[in-house]
Amino acid sequence: MSKRIRRVASIKSELIKKSREAALAAVQIFNNPNISFKSESYVVLMIIAWTYLLHAYFRDQKIEYRYFKQKGKLRKFDKTKHGADKHWELRKCLSVSNTPIDNNTANNLRFLIGLRDEIEHRMTTRIDDILSARFQACVLNYNEYIKKLFGSDNGIEKHLSISLQFSTISKEQKELLEDHPGLPSNLQSYIEGFDAELSDDEFSSSRYAYRILFVPKTTNHKGQADRVIEFVKSDSVLAETVNKEYALIKETEKNKFLPKQIVDLMKDEGFPSFSLHYHTVLWQTLDAKNSAKPYGTLVAGKVWHWYERWIDTVRKHCQEHREKYS
Repeated sequence: MSKRIRRVASIKSELIKKSREAALAAVQIFNNPNISFKSESYVVLMIIAWTYLLHAYFRDQKIEYRYFKQKGKLRKFDKTKHGADKHWELRKCLSVSNTPIDNNTANNLRFLIGLRDEIEHRMTTRIDDILSARFQACVLNYNEYIKKLFGSDNGIEKHLSISLQFSTISKEQKELLEDHPGLPSNLQSYIEGFDAELSDDEFSSSRYAYRILFVPKTTNHKGQADRVIEFVKSDSVLAETVNKEYALIKETEKNKFLPKQIVDLMKDEGFPSFSLHYHTVLWQTLDAKNSAKPYGTLVAGKVWHWYERWIDTVRKHCQEHREKYS
């Protein structure tokens, strides 16, 4: 084996090792009850883990993953201000034609990259539970791909254990996850804007967000398996039964409406004089675009959209002033 081949193999092995270490650190930090900076640490470390993993893949496939400018037959490699080669960032690794990553896994990673950009210079609060399904999908995807690309011996599942839950999920917690109180407006806008760009199939993919239904399980006989969590296939008879009997906690995209849609709806309901002007006056009077109020959100940071809760408020207003708008 030539010196160059040995060097390529050595760098690939080191990239895989560092990648696994970053992924394990991400999960261990997120599962540590004594750390409050969970999500931020998880996102940064998993992006590093995936970047190193893809660099190892490109090196193994002899694909150049350094930035360069072609000058005739020569390549001039881009350098940092301290003289190091500039390597592809994760976003670039996902966008090239020879990436090994499937579309839904890439969507999950692009979401984390954008989230990292939003939280990089601002403290965040209360996003651990809200985004846990996407974090779970990310690490499951990672474990699948590192084994697929570099062999099952590199899997990280044997180093991890199930994180114990010390409380049941109450109705209040369900409402907390649905309404996201206290979530910074920039993050709420980013999350909803990103999700709005996905198709229904992409949004529902377990590679994008891994959603689990937890079902309390009891056993009546000694010697039966004492497993706390039962995994149920979504299309099974049991899942259909459970869906009918239990209130499920799901990450769902709220319906959003533009002002003209709301005005047209009020006109259809018998308030023909209600107009965009009156709608504007109403939301300004109630300060309804205040991010602390649950009436709507900016989509992609540009256009304000209203939730159904705001439509209920507008409807009540029209009913109370029927003579004015009829």
